[in-house]
Amino acid sequence: MTISSALPVNETELLALRERFESYGQGHVFKFFQELEVEGQIALLKQLMEVDVERVNQIYRKAIEGAESSVLNQDTTFEPLPENVFESVLESSPQKIREWETIGLTQIAQGKVAVILMAGGQGTRLGSSAPKGCYDINLPSKKTLFQLQAERILRVQEIARQYTTAGQLDTCVIPWYIMVSGPTHAPTLDYFKKNNFFGLKEENVIFFEQGVLPCLTMDGKIILEAKDKVAMAPDGNGGIYAAVQNKGVIDSLKKRGILYSHCYCVDNCLARVADPVFIGYSVSKGTDCGVKVVSKSAPEEPVGVVCVRDGKYGVVEYSEISQEVSEKRQEDGSLQLRAANIANHFFSTEFLERVPSFASQLEYHIAKKKIKFVDEQGETVTPKSNSGMKLECFVFDVFPYAHHFSVLEVDRKDEFSPLKNAPGTGADCPETSRRDIVAQHVRFVEAAGGKVVHDGDFESLQFELSSWVSYAGEGLADVVAGKTIHTPAVIETKADLIRLAI
Repeated sequence: MTISSALPVNETELLALRERFESYGQGHVFKFFQELEVEGQIALLKQLMEVDVERVNQIYRKAIEGAESSVLNQDTTFEPLPENVFESVLESSPQKIREWETIGLTQIAQGKVAVILMAGGQGTRLGSSAPKGCYDINLPSKKTLFQLQAERILRVQEIARQYTTAGQLDTCVIPWYIMVSGPTHAPTLDYFKKNNFFGLKEENVIFFEQGVLPCLTMDGKIILEAKDKVAMAPDGNGGIYAAVQNKGVIDSLKKRGILYSHCYCVDNCLARVADPVFIGYSVSKGTDCGVKVVSKSAPEEPVGVVCVRDGKYGVVEYSEISQEVSEKRQEDGSLQLRAANIANHFFSTEFLERVPSFASQLEYHIAKKKIKFVDEQGETVTPKSNSGMKLECFVFDVFPYAHHFSVLEVDRKDEFSPLKNAPGTGADCPETSRRDIVAQHVRFVEAAGGKVVHDGDFESLQFELSSWVSYAGEGLADVVAGKTIHTPAVIETKADLIRLAI
C-alpha cells in the first residue's frame, strides 16, 4: 500500500494505528479509508490519533457496569447530610455570615481565589447557535450572561480591595478560567475580544477546552458520523477535572498562588461569582471540595439531591429516589433530602491536583441520543430514535473522594435561576431568568430602605441595577434609604443611583 506524503503519518505508523484499533475491536473506523480523498484521510487520521481507544473501551465497560449495578442494587441507602458538613445562610446569624464574608474577601484580597466557569454548552434549546453565555435574556440593559458575570467579578475585586494591606493592591485579582468546548471555543473568545473582556484584563481571562469522547453504539462500537469523521461529544461537566490537568490550568493556578477556586455553570443568571460568603465558609471549614445547594421546593421537584448514598457523599437523581424516601421529613417539617444540587462548587487547588489519583475510579454515565451515522454503504443516516450513546462524567462524581467535604445552603430566589429551556416555556427559560434578576434588584433597593415604583409585574418591569453598583445589595442604603426610584430605570453607576433616587 502506498500512502500520500501529505498524511500526518508514514506507512509504518498508519499500519500501527490500524492494528491498535483492530486489537481493541474498533478497526471498523478504517472501513472507508481507502475510498477517501487525501483531505478526508488527513481529517480522519487527525481525529483517530487523538483517541485513546483503550481508555474509550474501559470507560464504556465501566459505564455499562455502573448502569447495571444501579438497576440491580435495591438495597441502596439514602441519608441526609450530617450536621457537621452542612450549614445554611437562611438559618445562620448575620454575624456568622459576615464572618464568612470577611474571610472570603481577605482571601480574594491576597490573590488566593480564582473562578472556574463551565461554559461548554451551546444555546441550541434556546434557539441559538451561539455559546449559551452569549445569550441575551432581554434585560433592560441587554446584557448577556457573560457580561453579568464579568461585572460581578469586577465588583467583588473592588470590594476586596478594602481588605488589602499596603503593597497588596496588585494582588487583588480574581482570574477567570472559562471552560469551553470545541464548538464554543472560537465564538466565545471572539465575543470577549469584541467586548474588550467587559473591563477585565485580558491576561486574567483564560480559556481552556474540555475533552471529548467518541460516541458509541449500544454495544460499544465507535460511531462514524461520516466516512471521514468520528462522531464526538463533550465528556460532560465532570470533564473539567481532566481539562484543568491537561490544559495547564493547574500549573497556572499554582503559578499565581491560587489556593481556592469557585466553580459554577454559565446558565445560572443569579450565580454569585467568586461569592465571598461561600468561599469564606468553605475556608473556615478546611474544605477541599464543597458545594452550594438550595432547598428542594417539593418532594417531586426533578432535581438531584446532595446526600449520603451508601455511606458516601454524592448526588442522587430524583428518579433514583422512591416517593416514600423523597417525602420523608425532619422534625422541623423540612424534607430530609432537601439539598438540591445547583452545580456550584468550591475546590482547593490541592484537591484538583489530587483528582488523577482516583480518576480511574470515577463513574461515566450513559446518555442515549439520536446520533448521525454512516451505514454499511457509507450513506449518512439521520436517525429518528436513539441510535447510540454519549459517555459523560459529572462534576459531582468526585464528592466521595473529598477529605473535607462541606455544603452551604443558600436562598434560591437570590442565587439560582437556571436558563435551560426555550423562550415561552414558562420554567427555567429566558423570561424567568429576566424576571428573577429584576425582582432581586428591586429587593436590594427595598432592603436598603428605598422603594421602586412600578406598574405591572416583574416580567415587564424596566428596572435594573448593575453589579458595578452593588454585588449583593451592599452600599445602597446611604443613597436610597427613604427615597423612591421611578421606573423605567437602568442604573449603571453610583451617579445614576444618586440621580434617580428622589
